[in-house]
Formats: sequence, structure tokens, C-alpha cells
Amino acid sequence: MKKNEWVYREILHGFIEKRERFFTQRALSKRCGVSIGNVNKSLSVLDKINAIEKKSRGFVVINYRKLLLYWASNRNLERDIVYQTRVDKSVNEIERDLPPVMFAAYSGYKFVFGIVPADYSEVVVYADDEKIRERFGKKGGKPNLIVLKTDPHLRKFRKVPMAQIYVDLWNLGTWYAEDFLKELEKKMEGMAGKGGD
Repeated sequence: MKKNEWVYREILHGFIEKRERFFTQRALSKRCGVSIGNVNKSLSVLDKINAIEKKSRGFVVINYRKLLLYWASNRNLERDIVYQTRVDKSVNEIERDLPPVMFAAYSGYKFVFGIVPADYSEVVVYADDEKIRERFGKKGGKPNLIVLKTDPHLRKFRKVPMAQIYVDLWNLGTWYAEDFLKELEKKMEGMAGKGGD
């Protein structure tokens, strides 16, 4: 994942889940572990699409959906796949049998909200793949266990942020991803409140 995506993740996590309204480049640089130059480059695009409004000492998010959709449409999920295999178990059994991971996509949604809007057939996680590879091996067939490369910024979170879950779901080609996206949009809208337009 590119470092500008870390910046987008941090902004969206702050706006949606922590209800932050004002951000500074310096704070984002520190939180994400990237240069202020990288932060400014990431923000210039958001300013052009009118997702943020620059202020004298920082900026405010004026349309988080534009930022979310910009990130989702530019995300290259396939590039971040470090391991995938077919496991002859249910998704619940796969989730249970995994070593410590950060659950993403469908499982991420389930563990955040305790329910799912549709049945799903794949488990997507962020993790270092060695232990998972040892445990599950490599088997042919349509993969139902997908491991994405983690990054230093993501490791700072206890669980995968909602915006990251959304962006990853957006990039999965299953029919039921749409059901998850619709429900997640409603939940994020409720959490973000004012400033979501």
C-alpha cells in the first residue's frame, strides 16, 4: 500500500471513528510516519476534488465520501496480496484457526459490528504470512483465505479501521461485497454525522 493511502486512512479514521474535524499536516506526518512533503502531496489531490478545505494551520474535511471513493477507486488490492490458498473449512472455522491477525473485508465487518449483511465465502486478513503459510499450506482451487501485506501505520490500530474495510470491500469482486458496502456506508454516515456531505 502506498504511503499516501496511510494518510487517507488516518484522516478517515479520525473523521469517522473519532469525530475529528480539524487536522494538521504535522500531526498527520507524525501519526503516519511519513514526511510532511508526502502529506502535502496527498492533500493536494483532496483539495482539488473538494474533499477538504485548507485553513491557516491545517484543514477540515468537508466531504469524507469523496475522499473515501477516491481512495477506493485508486486502491490496488491485488498488489498487496502476499498469500492466498483454498482451505476446506467454513469461514468461521478459518477465522477461528488463524494465528493473531487483523481481520479485513467481510470478517473485519463482522468483528466490528457483530453481524453480517450477507453470507460470505472468503476470509481476508492483514498479517505477516509466514505463520499462516505454515498452518494452511498451499492448495489449488478458488482461494478462500487471502492475506494482505500489513504496514507500519496499520499496525498502530487495534483493528482494521472502517474506512480500510470499506476500501478493501470495494475492490473485491464478489456479489455480496455490495451488501456489505451498503450497510457499512449507513453505519459510517451515522458515525460521521455533520460534515458527511
